Amino acid sequence: MPVPWGEIRGKVWGPDHGRPILCLHGWADNCGTFNTLIPLLPKEWKYVAVDMAGHGLSSHRPPGVFYSFPAYVADIRRVIGALQWKRFSIIGHSMGGNVAGMFSALYPEMVESVVLLDSYGFLPTDAKELHTVIRQGFEGMLEFEKKKDEKKEKVYTYENALMRLLAANPSLSEQSAHILLERGLAQVEGGVVFTRDFRINLKNVVRVSLEQSLELQSRIQARVLVVLAEEGFEKMFSEPQQKTFTSTLLQGYKDQRGMVVNVPGDHHVHLNTPETVAQIVTDFLQEEAPSHSTAEDTQAAKL
Repeated sequence: MPVPWGEIRGKVWGPDHGRPILCLHGWADNCGTFNTLIPLLPKEWKYVAVDMAGHGLSSHRPPGVFYSFPAYVADIRRVIGALQWKRFSIIGHSMGGNVAGMFSALYPEMVESVVLLDSYGFLPTDAKELHTVIRQGFEGMLEFEKKKDEKKEKVYTYENALMRLLAANPSLSEQSAHILLERGLAQVEGGVVFTRDFRINLKNVVRVSLEQSLELQSRIQARVLVVLAEEGFEKMFSEPQQKTFTSTLLQGYKDQRGMVVNVPGDHHVHLNTPETVAQIVTDFLQEEAPSHSTAEDTQAAKL
């Protein structure tokens, strides 16, 4: 799908007339993260999984441009416009869940149901830390721009790229790493390079506080399912003060008739052992599943 700076790429499963489900991957991953889960979900539904900007086979943002959740939300709005979807559901893993949460708050009339896979839908920052992390983001970008011309893109053998990915993502099985590398590497002279934009590693400069997150959360009209891995995000990444934020967000979903389910596994449970979550996701999405019998509402454009 064309965008002003290039294109958004992705994968499609299911018939054109099927119930539309948008699938959003996590940070530094790509849409291959759904390769093992989607075949276990209802085959009559239509799944579109996108590589978000700077990830997988999608174009990188232009020079000087930051990566942020609102920018990803705008990208998804472009995708939905191209697909001509009026109402749809979202399955989002990790960062993709945060994009799903913000999209569902900004466009509540478009989203029927949301599944957050090891994600809370929002990632609040302590208001007292805002000035620090935003400044770090600015300085990181300026430093990157200074050194960009000096640094040559690192070329790996496939085996070394695999080892690097596994070292950086201890929650990935080796099989899962191979799956992500299908879209995560590009062949060049002498070996392979990672396709993702280095700038996704820089600090996100667009932050929301807990108060702002709760205000956005209150505007979600979709039914929400939160699937948390017992050895997942909270244990791996969350700083101590964030546990207060996450418990408050979870209570917010429960207050809005959302469901929270804990499953055994780690942050990539949906990819490593998809059978752990497939039936839970299917059962949730089938409840009150609307009829999508008209092809007009679900006409899909090729990504």
